[in-house]
Amino acid sequence: MATKLVPYEKAVTEYDPVIGIEIHVELDTKSKMFDPALNVSNLDETSEPNSAISVVSLGLPGVLPVLNRTALEYAIRLGLALNCDIAESARFARKNYFYPDVPKNFQTSQSDEPIAVGGHLDIELDDGEIFRVEIERAHMEEDAGKNIHIGSADGRIFGATHSLMDYNRSGVPLVEIVTKPILGVGDRAPEVARKYVETVRDIARAIGVSKARMERGNVRADVNLSLRKNSEAPLGIRTETKNVNSLRSIERAVRYEISRQAAILDAGNTVTQETRHFHEENGTTTAGRLKSDSDDYRYFPEPDLVPVAPSREWVEEIRAQLPELPAERRRRLIAEWKFTPEEMRDVINADALDLIEATVAAGATPAAARKWWMGELSRHAGKGETALSELGITPKQVAELQGLVDAGTLNDKLARQVLEGVLAGEGDPAQIAHERGLEIVSDDGALLSAIDDALAKDPTAADKIKGGNQGPIGAIIGAVMKATKGQADAKRVRELILDRVK
Repeated sequence: MATKLVPYEKAVTEYDPVIGIEIHVELDTKSKMFDPALNVSNLDETSEPNSAISVVSLGLPGVLPVLNRTALEYAIRLGLALNCDIAESARFARKNYFYPDVPKNFQTSQSDEPIAVGGHLDIELDDGEIFRVEIERAHMEEDAGKNIHIGSADGRIFGATHSLMDYNRSGVPLVEIVTKPILGVGDRAPEVARKYVETVRDIARAIGVSKARMERGNVRADVNLSLRKNSEAPLGIRTETKNVNSLRSIERAVRYEISRQAAILDAGNTVTQETRHFHEENGTTTAGRLKSDSDDYRYFPEPDLVPVAPSREWVEEIRAQLPELPAERRRRLIAEWKFTPEEMRDVINADALDLIEATVAAGATPAAARKWWMGELSRHAGKGETALSELGITPKQVAELQGLVDAGTLNDKLARQVLEGVLAGEGDPAQIAHERGLEIVSDDGALLSAIDDALAKDPTAADKIKGGNQGPIGAIIGAVMKATKGQADAKRVRELILDRVK
């Protein structure tokens, strides 16, 4: 019978959680790590299995690996962005295990001599607190293939009638980033795990080494968790939840494992050191296999690859070319745009930062750009269940639309109608405004005619306004707006009314 979970809030008061995270970042190179075959990240999602392979991908006898120089450069770039030291000499090793997704029966990785060591990452938690995560290493390795289990209800091996192999992903270059045990997280362990992975993902994307799309597996996290009685006690036995591929799932997996392990320890039992699988549908984890230690993999130096010895000049050249990192960029833009930290957090969560920055560069004010992307456009994106970046409008068009408002050609109501036309693919804002006849009526003669008609229908209005009663002005403005189909400038109409009744 399954152990009843301890409520999360109770578990984190009775035990001290310790987490460790291994992030696999898929490098966005044209070809694979040691192999001329196309990197699977450059394939369409619907590409045929085994359509991006070569004799090296399949590990056929007699083939020899050749290191992808761009993959090495990207690994160094990522290591530098994580404040790591870049090794003067790094060596590949054979990680030996038998499983059909590794056709050579070993994975080419790095063991005792990784490309990047040490390092740290300061992450910003939801309330603005800065939490430092210490990084042990970042090493290069090749990815494995993909097992496709046929006949099981959940696509896993248990209950399957047979399995197929897709080696498209075999040999894709990865950097695995391994943290030191993350201590002192307390009840914020799920949040720390989520924000750390999110920060690494954003860095990988910003420095151009990965597409960093978690839903495509470009960034995958293995989440290690253990509990101990208090912060002075020895580290507990850990579990490793494998290949968690969304930020929300990382948070849920940590919460579940804390509650599950607390229940085991409360019952006087011992946590099993094992890998576990996360189930998105209900937020639970289930046992995978007993967790191996490094000795079980019988690592030994890869005899077919020479050690990697990046020159210090090349490393410094790569460092000098690093772009502004996401945290620095956010701090700069908060100051330049005069956003509050909460407003910037909402922008980032909506994945709107690049869009707003491009809209500002196209001529809009930061406030106006934020208004459109976080308001009307976010509403359209939510309604269509699509990303903001996939809406049929560009930052340049948003800036043009706001420019028409600023120039008095459109008001906000008319601008929203023009926006609908842009999203429908009718053209650019100025073109749509003209073709739909949506420009504000700026002819004082036409506005005065509408004002006179409205005043004639309410003979007492003029005298009331003259006497200082401002109440009828709103009704007159409303009548003029109705007569002009909402295309009058309300401010100008008010000025003309006051002038007319002098």
